[in-house]
Amino acid sequence: MEEGQKGPVKYGEEGNRRKKYKEPENMVFGTRAVMESIEAGKEVDKLFVQKNLSNDLIKELIQTARRFHIPVSKVPVEKLNRFTRKNHQGVVAFLSAITYASLDNVIDKAYARGDMPLLVVLDRVTDIRNFGAIARSAECAGAHALVIPAKGSAAVNSDAVKTSAGALNHIPVCRVDNLRRTLMYLQDTGIKVVACTEKADHMLYDVDFTEPAAILMGSEEDGIAPELIQQSSDHVKIPLSGQIGSLNVSVATAVSLFEVVRQRGGYE
Repeated sequence: MEEGQKGPVKYGEEGNRRKKYKEPENMVFGTRAVMESIEAGKEVDKLFVQKNLSNDLIKELIQTARRFHIPVSKVPVEKLNRFTRKNHQGVVAFLSAITYASLDNVIDKAYARGDMPLLVVLDRVTDIRNFGAIARSAECAGAHALVIPAKGSAAVNSDAVKTSAGALNHIPVCRVDNLRRTLMYLQDTGIKVVACTEKADHMLYDVDFTEPAAILMGSEEDGIAPELIQQSSDHVKIPLSGQIGSLNVSVATAVSLFEVVRQRGGYE
């Protein structure tokens, strides 16, 4: 090897040398910038604030977030530093790729049109690919909305829209503060909540879906939270013949949705 010549470059190493850091386009950081985005009506999907940071401006930001029903996550500064290398002032927000819908309005419009409401409620589904696939199946099945918790759900960003094949541009997404209270509200409005879990005794095909219904699906890690199962109107499972004990949540959702379509006689 000649003097001054570099050693052999390992596969991918040269590309890594040239690769420049690029921040997500939907990210906003800095206290004032995030507050202005909220006040301007931007939909904030995730808002992260540095732990133990409590100056007057941060307090004002948190009050503004609460006023707009935006969930705030208190995180270590190291996590914020992974989001951006610039001066974030302890605040990083990610804008949503969609505009969230009001659950009240979705249900009212469905009943006003004479539709039989069909909703999909997701308890802590965090994988973007699963979320996108569920949105695609729900839109194809004619569901009226997806309902997700304010905390502990997949980011509704451009990747989610892409994974959904654009379905998230067509099906409303309702973000709620408390799933248990939401299930109670749905039941009060005449919508039956059906929890789909492998722990159930009844089969999916034994439930009557010809009435207003919300299908409740659980997280990839541990399924539906026990308190939500207890709150549900019915508990059903999908019959399986193989050695694996459960289906992927997006596949299980699709199976459940199209059982509703079958029972309701399909859609024109």
